[in-house]
Amino acid sequence: MSPVRRAAPPESLPEAGVPPRPARVAAMAQALQGSEILQIAAEIRALRAAGAEICNLTVGDFDPKQFPIPSELRREVVAALDEGETNYPPSEGLPELRAAVCRFYERELGLACEPKNVLVAGGARPLLYVAYRTLLERGERVVYPTPSWNNNHYAHLAEAEGVPVACGPATRFLPTERELAPLLPGARLLSLNSPLNPTGTAFEPEVLRRIAAAVVDENRARKARNERPLFLLYDQVYWKLCVEGVRHVTPGALVHEVADVTVYVDAISKSFAATGLRVGWAVGPADLIERMSAVLGHVGGWAPRAEQRATARFLDDAPAVERYLVGFKAAVAARLARLHAGFEAMKRRALPVESLAPQGAIYLSARILAHGKHTPVGTTLRTGEDVRRYLLEAAGIGIVPFRAFGVQSDGAPDSQGWFRLSVGAVSLAEIDAALPRVERALAALR
Repeated sequence: MSPVRRAAPPESLPEAGVPPRPARVAAMAQALQGSEILQIAAEIRALRAAGAEICNLTVGDFDPKQFPIPSELRREVVAALDEGETNYPPSEGLPELRAAVCRFYERELGLACEPKNVLVAGGARPLLYVAYRTLLERGERVVYPTPSWNNNHYAHLAEAEGVPVACGPATRFLPTERELAPLLPGARLLSLNSPLNPTGTAFEPEVLRRIAAAVVDENRARKARNERPLFLLYDQVYWKLCVEGVRHVTPGALVHEVADVTVYVDAISKSFAATGLRVGWAVGPADLIERMSAVLGHVGGWAPRAEQRATARFLDDAPAVERYLVGFKAAVAARLARLHAGFEAMKRRALPVESLAPQGAIYLSARILAHGKHTPVGTTLRTGEDVRRYLLEAAGIGIVPFRAFGVQSDGAPDSQGWFRLSVGAVSLAEIDAALPRVERALAALR
């Protein structure tokens, strides 16, 4: 028999004059906030397990029943496993995948690189973390817009100073050169993402060109003073999911001189609905990539060997890539358009909502101005969390407030009432069923 484990006695309050016990973990870990998105997702899973009907628009993931990975990619994974590709890959990634990424970027983006410029990892997330850890000394500054995904947490993990730039709907929640340029002197890293998580909006070419030019100007001044350069981290993991009429742009294609300090982060996770296969890559200057590889080698965040082999073969199959994206992008765009049309219809009926026309990724930005209103049972909705919980309980819809994306306060004028709605795990039928429930729940507020 296993020994019975007795519960530890509850912590008692320290006696007067007795210092509190020291924390059991490092200060960095003690102060680190967990993912609010994952907490909300766990709550919804529990409700669904109990039989509740929930339209889950929370996590940035794909339900394979709605969005299966490309059939060619699946076949290549199985083939690689059958070939015995189950041991450790090289820490920097398989040579054939690094070369395939170069061919893919030149073919699709017009960006030239060599395998020495490519680092492969288990998705985009480890590469973002490794870029922070490689570039930032303790206390150095990283500039990033809000709302945005996880920059505040990566800054904390790197013990850097985060410099958030609050962006609002007037610029579709994306920063401009005018906002960023005054913050670049003294910064070590500028972190950008397009199409943007959580808003589903994308940089216009001229806006990004001006930002890239500001980085070049800043580095020219630093070079004259023999100072370390400012780097640009460009997360483009959703770039293949731009809607019709929106063109994805890259800093290096717009301003060639910025290439020497630009790190692109990308993956098959979102472009090919392959979040669970865990294959991502960074593309950047060879000296930086080599140091990032050294850091990653100690972390061990490598992509599985079979999936790397399969991804290399799939990226080189241009017709298969194009065939998949045609149907995949249309299905994502249809869901985003249906949500947007539903919220705009509610707005026309004088309900307190609005949404931004989607430009890319799998997200819709919707504003629900329910702060200060009272529910049918008399509860006052004071925060975005209150609104989120009310709609989950009254309308069976799961959404995420912008507060989860580094926005400082529910009360900030440009953030109040904004939510991210993610369509990767829902059908059109689920959206059609949920919208009337949302309308009834909002109409019931007083």
